[in-house]
Amino acid sequence: MQPLISICIPAYKNEALLKKLLDSIQIQTFRNFEIIITDDSPDELLRTLCEFYKKYFSLYYFWNQPSLGSPANWNYAISKAKGEWIKIMHSDDWFVSETSLNTFVEATEKSVNFIFSAYCNINLNNNLSKTIKLSVWNLALLKNSPLNLFKKNFIGHPSTTLIKNIQNEIIYDESIKWVVDFDYYIRYLSKNNKFIYLNSPLINIGIHENQVTKSSFRVKEVEIPENIYLLRKLGINELKNIFVYDYYWRLCRNLELRKPEDIIPYVSLASLPAPILEMINIQSNIPKSVLKNGIFSKLAMSIAYTKNNLKSVLNSIHF
Repeated sequence: MQPLISICIPAYKNEALLKKLLDSIQIQTFRNFEIIITDDSPDELLRTLCEFYKKYFSLYYFWNQPSLGSPANWNYAISKAKGEWIKIMHSDDWFVSETSLNTFVEATEKSVNFIFSAYCNINLNNNLSKTIKLSVWNLALLKNSPLNLFKKNFIGHPSTTLIKNIQNEIIYDESIKWVVDFDYYIRYLSKNNKFIYLNSPLINIGIHENQVTKSSFRVKEVEIPENIYLLRKLGINELKNIFVYDYYWRLCRNLELRKPEDIIPYVSLASLPAPILEMINIQSNIPKSVLKNGIFSKLAMSIAYTKNNLKSVLNSIHF
């Protein structure tokens, strides 16, 4: 019988965290699922753990040699899925309660292809938690356009999602890591704009120092090329969305890109969209101490955004 849910777990080392996730799956009241584990670890230590859990549910283990890296390992796990729906779970995340999966499943009865839930961030060092829920305003923004995710990634980690298994229609872009989930959500929701948000926290997200998000935050050689690649991929016309424009304004400010030469080690000037170069030039005329003031920065961004859009309108007019 075809499982309704494929729980896809791209794993890498850390037996204790994977065990926590598998234990949370073991107690789920909903049982029509399979588990796909694709392991990027240098050894087969996780295989022994997976063999133990096979007596509780259908579990398929694949050891990647050589390792694929993320997000290629995510895509590989998804490619093995036979279920109607894909529940990707990173190995450092786990279900909040025994009914979490069932709550996701109940939402599949609606005519949607994309479901996501509120979640809890759990600091694995001190066990402090913070519940993250989507506000009514941000939910409205997401319904209006997936580009509004540039304001903030309202959806969160891939583990918060349940997605219809439409194999190979949209996969994670393997050329990026820092903005990979963000890019995926925008592309997916641009094609499948009906979604359901579940306001109950159903997933615990393990927060620790070894995450890609921690190791890449404010790292110029990661953030600059990936974000420029993302903009060129989506198209510079998307800068007409004020949240997209503000995102790149903050990128230039936070990474202290004060002159064109600051970006040359990471991307070629030839590949740099003109509006980004203009942002850098504008910010170079504003003292750093002033630009760090959130209110002033937002005001300066709004003026630059208005001028950029006015210039685009004038350029489009043929006299």
